Amino acid sequence: MNVDANVKPAAPSATATVLLVDDEPVSRLSMAARLKRMGLRVLEAGDGKEGLAILRRERPDLTILDWVMPEMDGPTVCEQVRQDADILSSQLILMTSHDQPEQIAEGLARGADDFLSKSASKQEVIARVQSGLRAASLVRSIESARDELRAKQGELEGELKSAADYIQSLLPVEGEIAPQIDMAWTYRPSLALGGDLFNVSSWDDHSIYFYILDASGHGVSPALRAASFATFLRPENLRHCITQHDPAAMLTEANSRYPLTKDGNYFTIWIGSFNRTTHQLSYATAGHGGALIQRRGGAIEWLTRAHLPLGFEPDSTYELTTIQIADGDRVVLMSDGVYEAPAPTGEIWGTARLEDTLSAHRSVPLKEALPALMAEAERWHGAPVFPDDAALLGLEFRV
Repeated sequence: MNVDANVKPAAPSATATVLLVDDEPVSRLSMAARLKRMGLRVLEAGDGKEGLAILRRERPDLTILDWVMPEMDGPTVCEQVRQDADILSSQLILMTSHDQPEQIAEGLARGADDFLSKSASKQEVIARVQSGLRAASLVRSIESARDELRAKQGELEGELKSAADYIQSLLPVEGEIAPQIDMAWTYRPSLALGGDLFNVSSWDDHSIYFYILDASGHGVSPALRAASFATFLRPENLRHCITQHDPAAMLTEANSRYPLTKDGNYFTIWIGSFNRTTHQLSYATAGHGGALIQRRGGAIEWLTRAHLPLGFEPDSTYELTTIQIADGDRVVLMSDGVYEAPAPTGEIWGTARLEDTLSAHRSVPLKEALPALMAEAERWHGAPVFPDDAALLGLEFRV
């Protein structure tokens, strides 16, 4: 390497530390003196094994290694460093008196960053050391940015976990929710916190209502929007807005309160109400297609209506549909994350396979049928976490 003798590279930071590993005392003393004149803190070791121990303990900015040493030679030290996750980014310079191309190739292959001839001039020593220190500074800056990013990611994951726990706390308690009505559910949130929620509430002594909603998007914001919507859907809040447990009226009121956000986010929702005296189920939907009834004999009918999600048209009104419930009928609400679960090939599971699975488990209790349905969707997907939230809410009627 040719360096103009008149060029005086800027001195490195006075705080930089260089580890010098050389078994020849005179050579080590001479090189150490040069490095100290550059304003560097110098650590010394007489063989590779000692040098590796100091490198792990002190984490110097740059390590200069003689090639031939007892106990452990320079290239072996390089190999050991590159296999240690804690120090693998260390900057290593090999010193050799035989800087042949094949030797340089071997040293680089075994982990060295640069080479320095033992006969190098003062200018070359300065240039190579400064180059190594600049590289070390850059690597440490990158590592610092990486660690900061990991810390922020950890904070974000903690916030997502707290939000997920809060969302889970809003879900209903399984079991008999009213005389002659059993309820069960299963829920698989995706890795990215979503906005799927469901619940069951009593309107009065003779009726209940239940729903499933989905806030568009993923993350803390849609999840908290969904939580806010769920709070609005509590009976003590709804009674201030409507006079009867009419799902269509509930959706009309919700449509006026939850318009499209400036980012285009919205809700889809299905709401049903059941009268325990007449055994009638009335329902309305705003863009949500995940509801069906499975009769005691096994027949399945989807309880859906084509309608825009909430907030698209401020003056929207919603159609109420009423059906009769018989003894043993089951109503199942689900998020689209269940039947749209993709296989590794990309093919979605689909409603036909979902129906087949429900039919295969019609004879088992509801609290076993829903987990079995989720497990089959998981088997199709090939992983325990779906791309979107996967929720199932089921009610079984004994009338």
